[in-house]
Amino acid sequence: MALDFSGQNLRGRNFKGRKDLVGANFSYADIRGANFTNANLTSANFSHTKAGLQRRWVIFPVLLSWFSSGFAGFYLFLCGYLVSLIFDTAKLRNQICGWTMLILLIVFFSLMIYRGVRTTSQEINLMLFLFLAFPLAIPFAYAGTFAICCGIVGVFAFAFAFVGVFNLAFLTAGSTALIVDTTVAGTVVLLNIYVGWRAMKGDEKYSSLRNIAIAFAATGGTSFRGANLTNADFTQATLKSTDLRNTILICSRWHQAKMLDRVRPGSTYLQNSQVRQLLVTGQGQDKNFYRENLRGINLQSANLADASFIGADLSEANLQDADLSRAKLKQTQLDGTDLTGATLTGAFIEDWGITNTTKLHGVRCEYVFMRLPTKEDPDPLRKPDNKQEVFADGDFADFIQPIFDTLDLYHNQGVDPRAVAIAFKNLAENHPEAELEIVAMEKRGDDKILLRAKTNPGSDKSQLSAEYFDDYNQLKALSQSQQLLLVEKDKRIISLENMVDTALKQPKFYTQGDTNMSDISGINIQGSSNVSGIAGNNSIANLGTISGNVSIALNQLPDASDAEKPGIKELLSQLQDAIIQSTYLSEEDKTEALEQVNTLAEAGKNPQESTKQKTAKTAITMLKGIFTGLPTVASLVEATNKLLPAISKLFGLG
Repeated sequence: MALDFSGQNLRGRNFKGRKDLVGANFSYADIRGANFTNANLTSANFSHTKAGLQRRWVIFPVLLSWFSSGFAGFYLFLCGYLVSLIFDTAKLRNQICGWTMLILLIVFFSLMIYRGVRTTSQEINLMLFLFLAFPLAIPFAYAGTFAICCGIVGVFAFAFAFVGVFNLAFLTAGSTALIVDTTVAGTVVLLNIYVGWRAMKGDEKYSSLRNIAIAFAATGGTSFRGANLTNADFTQATLKSTDLRNTILICSRWHQAKMLDRVRPGSTYLQNSQVRQLLVTGQGQDKNFYRENLRGINLQSANLADASFIGADLSEANLQDADLSRAKLKQTQLDGTDLTGATLTGAFIEDWGITNTTKLHGVRCEYVFMRLPTKEDPDPLRKPDNKQEVFADGDFADFIQPIFDTLDLYHNQGVDPRAVAIAFKNLAENHPEAELEIVAMEKRGDDKILLRAKTNPGSDKSQLSAEYFDDYNQLKALSQSQQLLLVEKDKRIISLENMVDTALKQPKFYTQGDTNMSDISGINIQGSSNVSGIAGNNSIANLGTISGNVSIALNQLPDASDAEKPGIKELLSQLQDAIIQSTYLSEEDKTEALEQVNTLAEAGKNPQESTKQKTAKTAITMLKGIFTGLPTVASLVEATNKLLPAISKLFGLG
């Protein structure tokens, strides 16, 4: 039976590492200062709880703010004194020093306001944090009126105290110096009030300052660090000064949670301000979540109409009853995602990554588009094709349900339909346990064909493929008369041969449907004009899947420390985009190229390891081979000529 702590005073209680809290009820409880580190809180109810600091900890931000204000005041006094040397007409050296300091302050704060903290050196950033904006950001992080007032008053008081003491001690500086000192101190304080305020409002330019302030604010607060919060409910909970680093947040509910922007999120999806707003309000209409890592997010019943999730990872997410009308789901990863009851009418599902664990029961959908819209074609590849028709209830899931556990037999040159038919018949007879069933054929290029067969999930596809092609190549080497001896009186082989021959003669040929046309050792050859439903317009699911995998791998790499010097993550992202957008690569070549990019992304986690460097070298060589023969005017060639050498250099390969 689940434990019940509802409405209790649990301030400062220690639940660290407990495994008996699954489904526990903490609703309306006071959990300020409570420690849930590494606890299993799966399906726990924290609705209407009050988390954060205990009252005795509230004095901490005030003391910290006053302490750091002392340093800030001294720094401001020093700046004011140096600027006041401009008026020291007796010594030219002092005037030069004063003008230099004034110019540096103007340049520094201009950069701070217009470009943010990260444009300056680490040393100057540290000075800013410790002496200026930091004592003002801390009170904002605690979101207490008294603390904020103390921080602002403290900086002003210490600054002007130092100014006053200095000028009383050195009256030779005169009233002009006093005015200059006061002006500089006041101006700098106001500028840093602005910086501290913008940082706590979520301005990305000051994210470093904000993160440090929130880290201090969370000290002594409620800790869920390392806890399992799968399916936990934080509806209308107050969560300021709460530590959520390294937590498992699969399908956790945050509807109308208060002060979610004051938590310490670590690397979870809560670090994104737009995502936090979406979780709290449930309103994501027209928002852009390009390539966001939203794995395990709970967006049940959310309004996501017209939102863009291109390249995003929504695997294991809860999208039950969500409105995804006209949403852009190109290359969106949906492995294990629950779309039960969701609305997908008008969604763009090009290369989306649904799997056999994606739940599509009860999806409401009248029509979808298999490509993104353009000015020339605002309704690209609409399904159903007839614009006067719509999917009936339940039809969309049947139409779009992808094919899984398939054996893909790709023939890349000089296809011999008769050899294909005989080899496949032999494979099916030799491995009845594999339950081979042809579900698709697709022509690729002038003389290439993909034969796709559904298999038993436990089948060894590598072994089946190797055995098939060994047999196929031997049969292909036989003369026509020798092949005819094997085919004699076997109408089943003749039927499959005709199917392959037809596929080779059609611009596009794709078999999949409900009409049983032939039976070859338990192999159902089925025909219709439908596409597979994963990638749309006869494209293969592999491209969307591998592209999504690349995006996930890239999201795990660190960002470049210098925006003007892209790192492995940024270079590989550019390479991924260039490959996807190329009009000269076939779908198969794009898939193969993206697989190599994925290999580089995995190796990029430890680029200086010798084994990773060897892996990277092989992948780069493979990419060069894939791109060989492309027209020199192709934008992909131009991009790779710049990107591949830069990537090699970062791996220490040249």
